[in-house]
Amino acid sequence: MGVWDAGRRLGPSTAQQRTVLATLLLEPGRPVPVARLETALWGGEPPGSSRNAVQGHISRLRRLLAPFPEAALDTSARGYCLTVERDRVDLHRFRRLVREAGGEAEPERAAGLLREGLALWQGAPLADVAGRWLPDAVVPGLEEERLAALERRAALDLRRGRHREVAAELAVLVGEDPLRERLVSLLMTALLRGDRRSEALAVFRRVRRRFAEDLGIEPGEELQRLHRAILTGRDGAAGPVLADREGPPGAVTTDREGPPGAAATAALGTGTATLAVPRHLPPDTELFTAREEELSALDRLTLPPEGSPPAAHVMAPCVITGTGGVGKTTLAVHWAHRVRDRFPDGQLYVNLQGFGPTDIARTPSDAVRLFLDALQVPSQLIPATLEARVGLYRSLLAERRMLILLDNALDSDQVRPLLPNAPGCLALITSRAELTGLVAAEGARTLSLGLFSPAHSRELLTRRLGVDKVGAEPKAVDDIVSRCAGLPLALAIVAARAHARPAFPLRTLISGLAAADAHGGDGPGGEGGPGGEEGVTGESGPGGGEGAADGGDGEGADGLDVFDGGDAVTNMRTVFSWSYRALSPDAARLFRLRGLSPAPEISTVAAAGLAGIPVRQAHHLLTELTRANLSVERSPGRYGWHDLLRVYAEELTRLHDSEAERREALHRLLDHYLHSARLGDRLLDLYHRVPLAPAPPRPGVVLARITDRAQSLAWFGREHRTLLAMIRHAARSGFDAHAWQLAGACWGFLSQEGRSDDQAAMHHIALEAAARLDDPAAQAHARVGLAQALIRLGQDDASASHLREALDLFGGLGDPAGQALCLIYLSVLEDRHGRYAEGLAMSERALRLYRAAGDRAGEGRVLNNIGWFHAQLGAYEEALCHCEEALAVHRELDDKPGESATLDSLGHIHHLLGRYEQAIDYYRRSLAWRRGGKRALGARTLRRLGEAQIAAGRLSEGRETLRRALDLVAELAPGDADALRARISRLNEPDEPPARDS
Repeated sequence: MGVWDAGRRLGPSTAQQRTVLATLLLEPGRPVPVARLETALWGGEPPGSSRNAVQGHISRLRRLLAPFPEAALDTSARGYCLTVERDRVDLHRFRRLVREAGGEAEPERAAGLLREGLALWQGAPLADVAGRWLPDAVVPGLEEERLAALERRAALDLRRGRHREVAAELAVLVGEDPLRERLVSLLMTALLRGDRRSEALAVFRRVRRRFAEDLGIEPGEELQRLHRAILTGRDGAAGPVLADREGPPGAVTTDREGPPGAAATAALGTGTATLAVPRHLPPDTELFTAREEELSALDRLTLPPEGSPPAAHVMAPCVITGTGGVGKTTLAVHWAHRVRDRFPDGQLYVNLQGFGPTDIARTPSDAVRLFLDALQVPSQLIPATLEARVGLYRSLLAERRMLILLDNALDSDQVRPLLPNAPGCLALITSRAELTGLVAAEGARTLSLGLFSPAHSRELLTRRLGVDKVGAEPKAVDDIVSRCAGLPLALAIVAARAHARPAFPLRTLISGLAAADAHGGDGPGGEGGPGGEEGVTGESGPGGGEGAADGGDGEGADGLDVFDGGDAVTNMRTVFSWSYRALSPDAARLFRLRGLSPAPEISTVAAAGLAGIPVRQAHHLLTELTRANLSVERSPGRYGWHDLLRVYAEELTRLHDSEAERREALHRLLDHYLHSARLGDRLLDLYHRVPLAPAPPRPGVVLARITDRAQSLAWFGREHRTLLAMIRHAARSGFDAHAWQLAGACWGFLSQEGRSDDQAAMHHIALEAAARLDDPAAQAHARVGLAQALIRLGQDDASASHLREALDLFGGLGDPAGQALCLIYLSVLEDRHGRYAEGLAMSERALRLYRAAGDRAGEGRVLNNIGWFHAQLGAYEEALCHCEEALAVHRELDDKPGESATLDSLGHIHHLLGRYEQAIDYYRRSLAWRRGGKRALGARTLRRLGEAQIAAGRLSEGRETLRRALDLVAELAPGDADALRARISRLNEPDEPPARDS
């Protein structure tokens, strides 16, 4: 970092001055607040003399820059501003060259611009500044820009045939960063095109091994696809694609979304040949014990009457009830595996999380979404509303024979939408609750599951430990059976501990327990405290579930106290402590800290951040916990546990870990999710992105590996319920900044995927957190995110109220782009209610604000909106003028979604002018850019296209297009579907004249 003149470095002379200069040059021409300079120099704890010190550094920098009149360092009420031509700063010159390369059509010229920009990099950026803020908060982003440019240049070089040079260069870079998938993909492509196929495959094998060891996951889709292409020898299949990503349509079209009902049926089919056959049951246990009477009872409750064909028998739902830990899920899963031949079209499974630590049961809408995903319904065909999702789900199950296992249900209302209506399908439900409403209204059958008898308890131990070991110590076995009190979970944990130490007599388990009960003991690594922990009072609240050792049912219990019979014999804490005390000290610490997370699952990288340890060490410790039956690997790199263990872990961390250590660990975990979500959000194609400036992640935090849009969507898809739980937990734990920023980072994914319920829930929490922080900007963004979700949910009045509040807040902040965004969403409401003049006025005001902010993308979107409103008011020439101007802006910015929305508007205007063939052309061009995008827009454009075809005299073609539109509208907005259905019906009448309007 320095000031250079004619190749000679003039200064600054100290690291602190270099820090101040770097902070100013990151945003030349913009005031930098003193507080930010203090943060850059001293982090979160500046000394009392910090302001004077900053003034001193500024004075010395002014003297350094005095010989250069083109560099002015000014002071204002908003801070210090260094005005200098941006091209004199190597970072900004590099960024200009990268931008020019992106708009350059000639590959050789673009590669030259990138090479010129990359030549400006001289070692690690900002390596000689003071403090950790710039290296931690700024340098990773700068390094990402460098690598992205380098990858782009390498891809262009590959296009020009420079395979050897690229391979030699990238081999070094991949050696330094083998988990950067884009670099690996380019290296493999260079090797393949240089006839080095075996070396390309070897690179993939090495990288795949590193992914498994370090992250516990497989490489991303791009690498997997390239690997398959190399193996199959497909010409041209290898090599990264340089096409730009697509983004969502404009905000003016945020109508309530839903999927095509009949369109999904047409696309997916209703026969068994076109529907995926899911096999989603959890694994059965080969050590399943007893329960023969219960298995027979399930057979009787679900088999058709004698002589009745199975396909014609309407099977009532079957509910298995019982206390937590008794083995409901174990029984249900075992029976389901035993009768799966009766359900040849597949088996679906979902844990409804009715009883758990977060008070967030899985919503029916979310559960149906999981089922539709399991049936391989494309994401763009999945509706937004519960009613539409249920309709599609039940339509796909019609005339099929499937088993649906609904595990850990909260109540009848949660289950009812998930019940199939096909005679060949059975819903099998487990719950702590009696579900009497389901019995009364749906005729559900029930099976109550009790505790194991002493004989069955001995049978379980015998099956797991062997006849010889159990027979050698009958007294010890009697004691174990007595202490476990007939709970299969407790018996399974005891058996696992004994199995892990085959040389130990069973009586040592009992004697060790007795000593702990009487005297207490040390935890792993000599941590003081009661060894059995039976004296610890757990926080009351929903816990739950069966253990990993015996299948697990993820149910709840009122903490561990529900398993306390008044003495150590029936105290589950004592049973858990047997496995816990056998852990290594590091594994015991990770187990305890996991009790700080409310989520039912955790990834390897999140666990690493929680504990502040390397990913590879976290992987090994989680494996140790899994082997001890204190965790279960539910999918590669993702670990769950039942909620009784979470409650036990929470008790232990409160007992053994200080408040400061617990808070620091939770801070790291929240940092992991916030910065990972922010990274993923940046890779999504969004019209609006919430500006976030979170504090740098704490030392030891590991971020998720997200390198492209597909990985971002996959990560959010896996984690979005965990993110909701973490936002709620952050707000409850005093981490309000994390709460609102995490909601902001999730906004784009939730909006694109139509998860409006989750978006509304997150932004309700975010708004409350922002209010506690007294942060107007945070409150404004939270209100807009909440308002957009409420628009889609049909709550227009509440949405308008939040938008007006946000508009005032953005006005007070002097944020014209934020004000414009509020006006766009308010104009959506005006359009929905036919108030076109009001919508036009709002859009024109938004245009002025976007132009004041210099926001060209926003300007293009709102120009289209203005054109739309003019068309609705009959001013067609003005409408065409504004939409053509919008189209030019979109094409200038290569904004494909904005271009698509504007083409739709132009088609509508030409239709209104009677230019039907032109309208048809515009509509088709608009649909060509949808590519499975927003379903509401697709339905509307299809309907307009059909009407234009009919008006042009293409009656048969128009009817078919309207039928396709009806497929979408039927579940998107049933009220609109009736009118469209009637319209199609009239067209089928022989004397129906062609329509001349839309």
